[in-house]
Amino acid sequence: MLSDRRPILLANARIVDPSRDLDFPGDVLMADGVIREAKRGISAAGVPAGTEIVDCKGHIVAPGLIDIRAFVGEPGAEYRETLATASQAAAAGGVTTIICQPDTTPAIDDPAIVDFILRRARDTAIVHVQTMAALTKNFEGQEMTEIGLLKAAGAVAFTDGARSVTNAQVMRRTLTYAHDFDALVVHHTEDPDLVGEGVMNEGEFATRLGLHGIPTAAEAIMLERDMRLVALTGCRYHAASITCRQSLEILQRAKENGLPVTASASINHLTLNQIDIGSYRTFFKVTPPLRAEEDRFALVDAVSSGLIDVIMSDHNPQDVETKRLPFAEAAPGAIGLETMLAAGLRLVNNHGVRLTTLLGAMSSKPAELLGLPGGTLRNGAPADVIVIDPDISWVLDPSDLKSKCKNTPFDEARLEGRVVRTIVAGRTAYEYAST
Repeated sequence: MLSDRRPILLANARIVDPSRDLDFPGDVLMADGVIREAKRGISAAGVPAGTEIVDCKGHIVAPGLIDIRAFVGEPGAEYRETLATASQAAAAGGVTTIICQPDTTPAIDDPAIVDFILRRARDTAIVHVQTMAALTKNFEGQEMTEIGLLKAAGAVAFTDGARSVTNAQVMRRTLTYAHDFDALVVHHTEDPDLVGEGVMNEGEFATRLGLHGIPTAAEAIMLERDMRLVALTGCRYHAASITCRQSLEILQRAKENGLPVTASASINHLTLNQIDIGSYRTFFKVTPPLRAEEDRFALVDAVSSGLIDVIMSDHNPQDVETKRLPFAEAAPGAIGLETMLAAGLRLVNNHGVRLTTLLGAMSSKPAELLGLPGGTLRNGAPADVIVIDPDISWVLDPSDLKSKCKNTPFDEARLEGRVVRTIVAGRTAYEYAST
């Protein structure tokens, strides 16, 4: 339950605002659902009567996270996740805005379904929920959706989820149409013919396990094609999940040529590699697959340099029946709303990624990309704020997770740092109860 929206003062905090590249000690005052001030000395100057004063004890205060790629089961797969359970998981992980994927049943390819998702979220979710809409009707890759009507209904971007539009002519027409509405196209870049029966990254390790591999070329070829189509159409384009060095080289060239392109990497590909699959551990089966360690290091460097714009969870709940199977038969996907930030702090602690860079890729960059008002601690911004204790060391117990499904690749992993308070629209949505 959200607490009453009385004024809140987060005092004695380390304020990190990636939207302005700020990191300084101070206080944050929130009232009426917006940020009133974020500066030094607010508590000494006095606050409104009835204000809830929280002593942050030097903990980090930052904008709430925006997760741009999360599967939520409604409608059609409520047994995997609902808007209510996903929002509980999000709040526990510091995510104050979820961007739903449209590959539900039925597909989110009609304005009425967009409206249903937004209304349902207002009734049941404790964090903000936005949705992307399908790029092609029923994800069949043959006929574009009514992008203008879907955007007017509230869709923030357009994607076919984990499917690629393989027909180049359809993709070109869709990009041209989307450009007319200044709509963002988010595309999953994997050539399904090259993927074939592959279930993990192609290479020596896959051969040792006796599993069919997926070459990095499956991703790079599709991304290269898309860059050519973006050059033809001028449409704003976002690569949904970059995983390998080849793709980074393509992305670098496109940005240097001034194309309106951005890209995400999932927290899984930034913190895990193909070796983690070990002896056929299906919780590490994701799509695209986990790559080699050198690819992971390249992705981390790309986050540090800003080549990778966004870090997302790729939250994809799968139940026991679809995961407790032989690796080749198990469904791909891992949950991530609750662990995205905690796992991401590994990049700060172990790889030297700046904290402002990490938080920017999870908050201010997604907000800018999707035209959302969050991702900042500026005066007047929505009071979507998180408090992080970077010094808490904890071992993840899947039974404590709030998602309906427990398919986390971080099962029993030791993590450093966690969210201790999540504030959404000026109300506390989650508070960590230490034991």
